[in-house]
Parts: sequence; structure tokens; C-alpha cells
Amino acid sequence: MSEIKKMSEAEVRERLPSVPGWRLDDGKLYREFKFANFAAAFAFMTRVAAVAEEQAHHPEWFNVYDVVRVHLSTHDAGGISENDFKLAAAMNARVA
Repeated sequence: MSEIKKMSEAEVRERLPSVPGWRLDDGKLYREFKFANFAAAFAFMTRVAAVAEEQAHHPEWFNVYDVVRVHLSTHDAGGISENDFKLAAAMNARVA
């Protein structure tokens, strides 16, 4: 298995436009998702959980009623890696 590389701040900022809605927060990628109700928020989390398992990369997230707040970073890399952008893009694709 190859080593996971931490991206530089410049690399991260260059890639941010590729994942609309995401921003930097305390050295992690961050996005807040808002849904119609709790069931929709939970359904989103369920869809993302399956992807996270496939990618073996799990989000730090928090849910209250219709809001899901997500922070992404790669523990093994000590910061943001390509894995975080991959999961962020997958999450964006599963919002609908």
C-alpha cells in the first residue's frame, strides 16, 4: 500500500473549487449540509457511510435534525490528502 501524502496549503486551496460548498476550517475540509428534515439528513449520512466504507476513509461529522456538519482530514497523512477531496466530491454527489 502506498503512503498517503499530505497536501500543502497551496495544493489544498488550488483544489477547493473542485468541491463546491467546501472550505478550510482548522486545517480540515469543512461543509455544512442542510436538508428538508431529519429523515433526509439521515438518509444522506447512510448513503455516505457506504461510500466511506468502500474508500476506507471516514468523516468526522455531526448531525442535529436537518443539518449535517462534516470535517475531513486524513489522520495517516497528518492533514488534508487526496482522500479527503475524493470523499468530499462523493458527498457532494449524494446530496440530492
